[in-house]
Amino acid sequence: MSEPTIHFGTDGWRGIIADTFTFENVRKVALVAAEVLAETYTGVGVVVGYDRRFLSPEFAQVVERAVQSLGIPVILADRPAPTPAFSWAVKERGALGALVVTASHNPANYSGLKIKGAFGGSVSPEFTRLVEERLEADRLPDVSKESRLDLFNPWTGYLNQLRTRVDIAALRAADLAIFIDVMHGVGAEGLAALLGKPVHELRSSHDPFFGGNSPEPVARNLAPLFKAIRTYTGSRPIVGLALDGDADRIAGADGGGNFLSCQVLIPLLVDHLARRRGLTGKVVKTISGSDLISRVAYARGLAVEETAIGFKYIADVIQREPVLLGGEESGGIGFLGHIPERDGLLSALYLLEIVAQTGKDLSELYYDLQQEVGFKSFYDRRDLTLKDGFRQKLLADLQNAPPDKIAGQPVTEHTTIDGHKFRLADGRWLIIRFSGTEPLLRLYCEAQSQAQVQQMLAWAQDWATG
Repeated sequence: MSEPTIHFGTDGWRGIIADTFTFENVRKVALVAAEVLAETYTGVGVVVGYDRRFLSPEFAQVVERAVQSLGIPVILADRPAPTPAFSWAVKERGALGALVVTASHNPANYSGLKIKGAFGGSVSPEFTRLVEERLEADRLPDVSKESRLDLFNPWTGYLNQLRTRVDIAALRAADLAIFIDVMHGVGAEGLAALLGKPVHELRSSHDPFFGGNSPEPVARNLAPLFKAIRTYTGSRPIVGLALDGDADRIAGADGGGNFLSCQVLIPLLVDHLARRRGLTGKVVKTISGSDLISRVAYARGLAVEETAIGFKYIADVIQREPVLLGGEESGGIGFLGHIPERDGLLSALYLLEIVAQTGKDLSELYYDLQQEVGFKSFYDRRDLTLKDGFRQKLLADLQNAPPDKIAGQPVTEHTTIDGHKFRLADGRWLIIRFSGTEPLLRLYCEAQSQAQVQQMLAWAQDWATG
C-alpha cells in the first residue's frame, strides 16, 4: 500500500504548496482535525493561527471556514505569530485546541498544519493517526452548520505570559549586546517588545522565500548572525540568538560568533534553572540529545527521562508530572510553569538571564560545566537527500543486518526507540533516522572529539549511499 498523501510527522502535516498542500486538502484536514478535537477535549472554540509563509493567511481562512461549517466557534488570529502564542491562546481562552498554518523550519516551498490540544501542546500520535485514518477512508463530517468568528491579537496574551516567567526589569537593565536572527520568521520584533528596548535584530523583514535559505537555526544558515557578532566593536557582553520560522525553536552564538546548538544550550539551561533559580523537576530529553544533559541533571539531583524524537513525546511527560525542562536536539525547549510546548522566545529570555546574572560568555559557562561533570561533548548532524528507493533498502538493512562495528569500533548497544541508535565501546553514539517531515535521512553523532564526530558521520554517509 502506498503512503497516504496526507501524513503527520514529528509535529504536524507538511507538504509542498500546490502539490499535496492544496486548499482542498487543507479544508479536508481542518474538517477532520476539528471534529476529532471536539470529540477528544472539552472547551469552547478552536484557535486558528498562521505564520509568514506564502499564502498562509489564505490557508488560515480555509481552515477557519471549515471549522465554522461544523458549528464550532473560531478564534482567528489577526496577524502572524509564533506557534507557542497559539498554544498559549488555547490555554488562556479555554479552547478545544488550535490549528496553526505553519511549516516551521521547512524550506519556503512547504506549508503545513500543526494541531494543538486543549492542554496547550501538540496532540498525540494516536490523535494524528485517527485523523489520517478518517482522511484515507474519506470520512469527512457534515458541513451544514454555522458558528461565531472572533478575531484576536495573538501577541498580547502571549507576551504578557512570558513576562511573568523572568524578571523583565532586570533584563532590561542588564548591559548586554543582544543579537537575534529571526530568519524572516514570525519572531520578528518579539524580543524587543518583551524587553522594551531595541536589540540587534537580523533578517526581520517579511520574506516568504526566507532569503533563499530554510528558516532553520543551524550553523550553515546563520552566517549573518555570526558576521554581525564578529564585527561588533562595543564592549558589552554579547548574547547571540536565532529563532526558526515559527519561533518555537532556538539556537545561539557566543561572543566570538561561534554556533551554539541546543546540545550546548540545554545543559546550560538545566544548570541555570536548578542551581540559580532553585527549581526542581524531571529533565526530559529525546534520544538525540547530548549525554551532557543527563550528566548535568544528575549532578543537580534531577531525574532524567528519554523519549523518541518529537516534542509531542516530551509534552506527554509534561502533562503527567512536573518537568523542569524538556528539550530536543533540533532546538525545541519547554519549561516548568508554562505550557507543554517548545518556546523559542522564552528560551531566549532564560539565556539572557544566564549571561546577565553571571557576566560570563555562554561558551565559557559551557566549558565550566563540562569540566565540573568530567565529560567533553562534541556533536554534529548531517542531513542526506537520498535517491528514490533507498529508503526501503536502508530500512531493511537496519532491521535485518544492522552494523556490529562503526568506524572500526564495536557496537555495544543498539536501540530502536526512534530510528536506530548505536552506542560504541568508548561511549560515542550515532543515530540513523529518517525525518518525519521531509524526504531526508538524518545522521546524528556525539563523541569526545570533533575528529571522532566527523569520522563517524563520514562512515554513516558512506554506509547509507554506498
